Amino acid sequence: MTTLKDIACGQTVKVKKLSGEGPVKRRIMDMGITKGVEIFVRKVAPLGDPVEVTVRGYELSLRRADAEMIEVV
Repeated sequence: MTTLKDIACGQTVKVKKLSGEGPVKRRIMDMGITKGVEIFVRKVAPLGDPVEVTVRGYELSLRRADAEMIEVV
């Protein structure tokens, strides 16, 4: 299982599945991260937190804990 936090800078991946429960999962979905959407990893901070991505044409910063809940292909 590969999650968004494992992806290197400059790669594009597709969302396979969202894990997490209730409000956390809802918040990720509200940001536009849903099954099948493509995510481009723009930058990863030196210590790995946060991860800056491009989703649906806009830029988004995700905490490492949230990125771990997003399973990608």
